[in-house]
Formats: sequence, structure tokens, C-alpha cells
Amino acid sequence: MHIPDGFLDARTWVPLWVVSAGSVSLAAHRARRRLDDRTVPLLGVTAAFVFAAQMLNFPVAGGTSGHFTGGVLSAILLGPAAGLLAMSSVLAIQCLVFQDGGLTALGANIFNMGVAGCLVGWAVWRGVLALTRGRGRSVAAFLAAWLSVVLASSLCAVELGLAGTVPLKTALFAMAGVHAVIGLVEGAITAAILELIGRVRPDLLREPRS
Repeated sequence: MHIPDGFLDARTWVPLWVVSAGSVSLAAHRARRRLDDRTVPLLGVTAAFVFAAQMLNFPVAGGTSGHFTGGVLSAILLGPAAGLLAMSSVLAIQCLVFQDGGLTALGANIFNMGVAGCLVGWAVWRGVLALTRGRGRSVAAFLAAWLSVVLASSLCAVELGLAGTVPLKTALFAMAGVHAVIGLVEGAITAAILELIGRVRPDLLREPRS
């Protein structure tokens, strides 16, 4: 899902860089007020887990790759602002150190997997929990994680299509189709992890406000 350099034109990657940079700055401002001695280590552990999970890549047509994202898990454990910071840090390190995703496309990758995938997944998690009055944690986690993966891959396909790199229909079929399956696996893993955490450390789960 990481878009390499040269796959997006300036009309596509420049606005996404601006949006992502603004979103990360806002997230840093909001997260600063919530981070404490308990949550800072959790942020590091979560980012390390997401980093390791994202290193498992599956080749996808059009020169891109698919993988687990971990955005919803980060947002649930850390809150949406700190979760976005964790995702952005992971994506930046992968880009700068491992050349996994291009520097010009970093804004697009952060937008797809962090700003959109992570935050929309968080909203779905909150919505399902509110509808089930907190009793549908596993279902909420599964749906949120699955949707975040499909959404991020679909946005990636749209960006490639707008840049003229790959026909939009081809990109959507390849990316969304593959990630709809990958999302099932990520949804199951996310739900299992949160179920375990809910039993041993329920204080780490941020339930939505009424």
C-alpha cells in the first residue's frame, strides 16, 4: 500500500503533503495534553508492533504493495491523536530508512493509512460501541479494522488513478479487492488483541463517551 516516488504527480502529492502535515501538527498539539508516564511507553510499544506488522508486505498490481496497517489498534489504545502520531512515525521511518514508500508520496501514505484509515476506523469503533452500549467490542474492532484497510487502499487507488499512473478502474479492483481480504485478517487480529487486552488490562481501552 506504500506508494513509491514517481507514482504521483505534483498536483496529487503536494496537496496531500499539506493536509497530512496539518493533521499531524494538530494531532501533536492535542496528544501533548493527554500523554503521561503511562501512555508514553504504550505509544512506543504500539508503534513498534505496527512497524513490525507493516513489514509483512504482499505484492499488488500497479507497483504497490499490501500489508497490515494497525491504524485502528493504535487509535483505540492511544486515542485518535496519539494513534495518528504513531502511524506517522512508523511510515516516516519506513520511508526514510527502509525506502518503503517514497518521500514525495509520504504525505499520501500518511493520509491514506493515518489520517483517513486510522481516524475513520476510530469513528466506526466508537459508533458500533455506542450502538451496542459497549458490549460489541470484538465486532466493533473487526469492522473498524476491516473498513480502515479497505478505505486506505481505495484512496491509494484513487490517487494513482488521478495521477494517471494506473487506470482508476484497474487500480481500484486490484487494491480494494486484495485489501478486502487482507482486512479480514487484520480485523480478526485486531479483535483478538483487544479482547485479550480487555481481559488483562481493561484500563487501556478508551471507551467512547456517552
